[in-house]
Amino acid sequence: MTDLPPFPDADLMYIVDLLPAAERERYLDTRAFLQSTIRPASIDFWNREEFPFGLVAELGKRGLGQLQTDGTSKLFKGLMYVEVARADVSLSALVGIHNELIVGMIDALGSDEQKQRWLPGLAAFTQLGAFALTEPEHGSDIAGGLETSARLEGGEWVITGAKRWIGSGTIADFALVWARDQADGQIKGFIVETDRPGYRATKIANKIGLRIMQNADIVLDDVRIPESNMLPGATDFAKANGLLRDSRAWVGWQGAGIQLAAFDIARAYALERRQFGRELARFQLVQQQLAEILGNASASLALMAQLARIQTDGKLEMAQAAMAKSTCTRLARSSVAMGRSLLGGNGISTDYEMGKLFGDAEILYTYEGSYEINSLIVGRAVTGKSAFV
Repeated sequence: MTDLPPFPDADLMYIVDLLPAAERERYLDTRAFLQSTIRPASIDFWNREEFPFGLVAELGKRGLGQLQTDGTSKLFKGLMYVEVARADVSLSALVGIHNELIVGMIDALGSDEQKQRWLPGLAAFTQLGAFALTEPEHGSDIAGGLETSARLEGGEWVITGAKRWIGSGTIADFALVWARDQADGQIKGFIVETDRPGYRATKIANKIGLRIMQNADIVLDDVRIPESNMLPGATDFAKANGLLRDSRAWVGWQGAGIQLAAFDIARAYALERRQFGRELARFQLVQQQLAEILGNASASLALMAQLARIQTDGKLEMAQAAMAKSTCTRLARSSVAMGRSLLGGNGISTDYEMGKLFGDAEILYTYEGSYEINSLIVGRAVTGKSAFV
């Protein structure tokens, strides 16, 4: 049979064509920048577990620090998350948490003074925030088990406790800390500047994935902040549920992006690498793996595009967000494993990028609610029966 030219783009389902013309043009321009600049530069930073301040500044110039507030469509925002993940998953975690949980919380729940103080710098990526919810002894059960406390004393809040796995915790200008008010038992949100006495952050090292993201253990030892540092819209944890739900769905976009990255790397390798006198791309098993990776990625993209429509219509529920997150990250784990296998021994080296993706996929599978917890949320929704204690 006659050979054919490769399909020009991995978007076989034409998801990008659903964008309005102006957003599609911006998307294509940003994708080209991410692939030409961010993707190759990220590898050394990932290997060294080092934060690339210069690359983040470039993301700010491209408007990626204000996706939550710039008025673009849900689909455009999601596809931006895809493309940052396609270039580097660590930076996609930064961009997503920054928009969904930091900018989103301050914009939706903050005071006018807090918005004026923080949103301009956050939008430009000249300032960073950290979202401090998870604790050393409480991850999946954080809503009921949160131990960090806050007490109002002489016009100041006094915050005491510990947080773990907090992205950007060692480099952020402030942490958005969730603590239980000793007066009424409610979990509330507080802006804690990281230069305040009693705030200590220690980098968590030796991670197998998201190595650019500076996750931290944080200790809050009677940290005093002004009474005005409490988010007025975050007087109980339920007020944050909508944004936490959306951030869970955001990881589904990451799952699609890492699969497209795996496909890009695997296809290029299969076309260039020769074994037994011919390109790997001519072997049936290699073609089958490429087709399955792209099929998984396309299914994930289609699922997330529909989720964006549901979000736009105001119909997104936690069960749908949990299903999107669990499904796309499960497929991502499978796709990246196939990509690693396709590259053989070279698949375990970050020199060929697939080894980098292999570690990152494990993190996506676990954070923002583990795969198992999200599956149980879906199970509860479809049966009406809770499997949680």
